[in-house]
Amino acid sequence: MGFNDNCYEWWQFFIMPFIAGFVGWITNVIALEMTFRPIDFFGIEIFRLKDQPWGLLGWQGIIPCKAEKMASTCFDLITTKLLNVQEQFNRLDPKRFSEVMEAGVLLMIDEILEEVGMEYMPHLWKDLPQDVKDEVVVVADLTSSNFLTAFMADMVSHIEDVIDIKEMTVSACVRERRLMVKVFKECGDKEFNFIRHSGFYFGFLFGCIQMTIWFFYTGSWILPIAGFLVGWCTNWLALKVIFRPLYPTKFLCWTVQGMFLKRQKEVSEAFARVACVEVLHVKAVWEAIFTGPLHKNFFAMLRAHAIVFTEELVGAGGLKPFAVAALGSDKYAEMKESIAHKIGEKLPSIIDQSYQYMTDALDMEYTINDRMTKISADEFEGVLHPAFQEDEIILIAVGGFLGLFVGIIQLFTVFADNTNAGC
Repeated sequence: MGFNDNCYEWWQFFIMPFIAGFVGWITNVIALEMTFRPIDFFGIEIFRLKDQPWGLLGWQGIIPCKAEKMASTCFDLITTKLLNVQEQFNRLDPKRFSEVMEAGVLLMIDEILEEVGMEYMPHLWKDLPQDVKDEVVVVADLTSSNFLTAFMADMVSHIEDVIDIKEMTVSACVRERRLMVKVFKECGDKEFNFIRHSGFYFGFLFGCIQMTIWFFYTGSWILPIAGFLVGWCTNWLALKVIFRPLYPTKFLCWTVQGMFLKRQKEVSEAFARVACVEVLHVKAVWEAIFTGPLHKNFFAMLRAHAIVFTEELVGAGGLKPFAVAALGSDKYAEMKESIAHKIGEKLPSIIDQSYQYMTDALDMEYTINDRMTKISADEFEGVLHPAFQEDEIILIAVGGFLGLFVGIIQLFTVFADNTNAGC
């Protein structure tokens, strides 16, 4: 019941490997699309388990769906192996930081003094001689530099009390789920292209085996089962070739290693660049300090330094006797608190003046890249593999069932006439 029985034309056998190649290619492409897309759940969310990409009627990309878990796994590598937060922030020079911020801080202090003066002692402030006000500005110039230098030195020494880098990165990836997609895509660009293209080649090889079997035996169940096996095996095989073996292994005349692992240096550069541009940039660091779960520690530290700064400013400027006499000691203490509060309110609006200096000084991209090239293959695998480990079996099974479906179509189209004829 094959070619020798004149049941089938030669071309029907000839196209089998090509159909299998198409099945392998399309199932791999669909599996990749289901890994990354859609960013948000698409469909009718009648029933859906928490943190699962599938619903009764719909789907969400595996990476966007599990962004929190994947980001936690991925950035664990950064915080435990690649980046020591204290060591990194020790690179900042508080004196240089205050110099970079000087112009903005002076304008901020001038604005705050005007507001507080008009709020707490409007008549005295209006009648204050101009030369006294000028003296206050000069003193503010001197004391603000000391204030900012001392504050930054204190913050750098206690950086882990004011920012949680892992929480910052994971929260960013949950808020913007596209970030994890971008990290994985840019790091594994060549591997994803391999998955797409390898589906055809692996499928073609399986198709040759299928053709040989069909030549001798043409049971109607062969095409659907062969389609299932092609879809399943091409997805499974592509994933294995990317990540296994972990270490260079001798096989006959060749030394083989997982594709991704061979590109450690190249991937390290891409990962460091994307992570620092999209997630670990200085603007995000300051936003996490200002609004993150440890922000109260930061503002308590800032308040303490601002109170000392205010006392020095008012005392050195010769205003303290006038202020205490006009306000009383309680109101004077309240005024100092008001100045400290306003510094905390206004500092975020001028902190962007420090971005370039901090980016250059911290140089996190270089550090991550350098250290990532030196970690073991086991640890390095964790950069990309989580994208596939999560629900890997679902992707492979989807490939299998799509192949089964194509096999059934193939049976009732390409070989329909022969089947009806009793071949």
